[in-house]
Amino acid sequence: MESKILNKLGIDPGILIIGLLVLCVLLIIVVIMLMVKVGNMSKRYNRFMLGKDAKSLEDSLGSIFSKLDKLILADMEREKQVRLISKSLGNTYQKVGIVKYDAFKEMGGKLSFVLAMLDAGNNGFVLNVMHSREACYTYIKEIIKGESYIALGDEEREALEKAMYIDD
Repeated sequence: MESKILNKLGIDPGILIIGLLVLCVLLIIVVIMLMVKVGNMSKRYNRFMLGKDAKSLEDSLGSIFSKLDKLILADMEREKQVRLISKSLGNTYQKVGIVKYDAFKEMGGKLSFVLAMLDAGNNGFVLNVMHSREACYTYIKEIIKGESYIALGDEEREALEKAMYIDD
């Protein structure tokens, strides 16, 4: 079979026919794959719709959306609570340093102690409890941004540093 158009274009008719056959085979494969996918989708749809009419399906979807709305509201409430807790957490005492020592060197045990308690901004207090045979003395010193306006003893400074650098 001779074609003037194909001859002018320089195309061999045999190659053109083979190309068209290959294209047809590829299209048949694509159609088969699409038919399989449609069949699978149809099976899933039928399984989903099994025993349901339009009203029961609408009720099911309404129930699901209602539950979803409740979950969204609950999640928003939890987020609000977490933000509130996170905000107030910075004001709580979360760093602690304690040092035990023998205040008067006569007791034979480390019954005295210094307790430093600080928040996230290193604000808080140092509590010094000195124990002797006759009495027990308690002193508290305010700490602002890791510093005291009242001179700190060695044990108090050590407890404060323990509390400040607890993360190290």
